[in-house]
Amino acid sequence: MTASRNSRNPATADELRRAGLRVTAARVALLDTVREGDHLDAEALTRGVRRRVGHVSLQAVYDALHALTAARLVRRIQPPGGPARFEGRVGDNHHHVLCRSCGVLADVDCAVGDAPCLTASDDHGFVIDEAEVIYRGLCPDCSTLSSSPAP
Repeated sequence: MTASRNSRNPATADELRRAGLRVTAARVALLDTVREGDHLDAEALTRGVRRRVGHVSLQAVYDALHALTAARLVRRIQPPGGPARFEGRVGDNHHHVLCRSCGVLADVDCAVGDAPCLTASDDHGFVIDEAEVIYRGLCPDCSTLSSSPAP
């Protein structure tokens, strides 16, 4: 894999080091691509990394995503019936809204004030620090398409 000069982001490299991860051009490019993207899947992320650093295998991207997720630098979202998506927004308790038709995924902030979404009806003794909610419906574009009369 050849690294281009602009694939090196010193701030991202420092963040990887602080997380205890080895710094490689592919990991820097991947973390930057996740953060610049919008809930991208592994294949889209692979294309973004390849634009930045040249050839990298899909398996290498999956391996790096696993390491970045374990280090809590990236968040993995698993929409029902679709591929896992990844985002750089971590450290807060936000949720997502998913279009049933086109698959667009968007962030939804948790309730303002205390986080009622973290108060389970029965916590089974767990100390809960995160909740994952996916709202489903039709995005504005698909909603307009489904309500317009057929020609």
